[in-house]
Amino acid sequence: MSGLPLSGITVVSIEQAVAAPFATRQLADLGARVVKVERRGEGDFARRYDTTVHGESSYFVWLNRSKESLTLDLKSGRGREVLDRLLGRADVFVQNLAPGAAARLGLGTPELAERFPSLITCSVSGFGSSGPWADRKAYDLLVQCQTGLVSLTGDEHGTARVGISIADIAAGMYAYSGILTALYTRAATGAARAVEVSLFEALAEWMSQPAHYTRHSGVQPPRLGTRHATIAPYGTYTAADGKDVLLSVQNPREWAALCERFLLAPGLIDDPRFATGSARVAHRAELDAIIAERFAESDSDEIRKVLDETGIANTVVNDVRAFLDHPVLAGRDRWRDVRIPGGTSVPALLPPTDLAGVAPRMGPVPALGEHTDAILRELGFGVAETQALRAEGAV
Repeated sequence: MSGLPLSGITVVSIEQAVAAPFATRQLADLGARVVKVERRGEGDFARRYDTTVHGESSYFVWLNRSKESLTLDLKSGRGREVLDRLLGRADVFVQNLAPGAAARLGLGTPELAERFPSLITCSVSGFGSSGPWADRKAYDLLVQCQTGLVSLTGDEHGTARVGISIADIAAGMYAYSGILTALYTRAATGAARAVEVSLFEALAEWMSQPAHYTRHSGVQPPRLGTRHATIAPYGTYTAADGKDVLLSVQNPREWAALCERFLLAPGLIDDPRFATGSARVAHRAELDAIIAERFAESDSDEIRKVLDETGIANTVVNDVRAFLDHPVLAGRDRWRDVRIPGGTSVPALLPPTDLAGVAPRMGPVPALGEHTDAILRELGFGVAETQALRAEGAV
């Protein structure tokens, strides 16, 4: 798509699930041509995670707009011929195949670097291409467990997974930024640098704060539900009307304001139990009891009004339906219609990064194999050859 930052860049991706498709979708948003290589008859297995979006998977609709779908049998000689022609014209190759599968197919980074010196390769794996767990499969919740994230999430009654695919999303973000960096490096130096990202190491980076805390304190942060392990007061409290309101105090000025104008107890400001952030965390139960008593006196709207006037950050606890109707998304015009297979259009959020003067591409979500014939023609396969490829099951 001309006029977009990555216009003219071609990405070929043998991808499935979340991590790699999230990375390539963001490249497509910026104008890159993304050719998604899928299995004949089956496609990306995320197509079948659910059928909630007019028969399509909510995951697949989220992750695959603006892409082209090409079906190939990568174990077929003719199928590999198609892929090789495509890679010869590509700038970036992305794959998140099972451990060792890319190498067995001759699509490992060393082999591709030798055959296509200007091609940037990006491999997304569970635990890295080397090391003791290189051969292990990894899925999002498994990685949440391995990094210790699940042990921090939940409350005193038990652990809980994070409600979104956070390990996949982290890996997809680092793959995306790594590919952008590699494209910049190639443009500046001519060198095509390979990119490698693992779900485990991506989420491990996001676990660095609790890792530092645990290493140097000797204990890990406790599970506290909506409370914050190292900041108090920070969490939800129940108002007189039964609704929960979250408030957050981040510094001494806010603490003084909360005491004076909301709790109406200025003496608490210098109370030794609460005078510092560390003291408030140590005496969290006593502080929570004081705040809970004040919350029980007023309904949620009144509490939020006073907190707003006091300059204390606060919010109700939205469910997903309330998020969909959020005034910020409506007021900033963040929704766009995206067409899905079958011709229906559904609302999708604009990418969160706004580039001045650039409107991101919000193209259709492809049907399985929708672009196969067009891509084959582009690669020089005639009608008879295309029919033969189909007949032998190569595409």
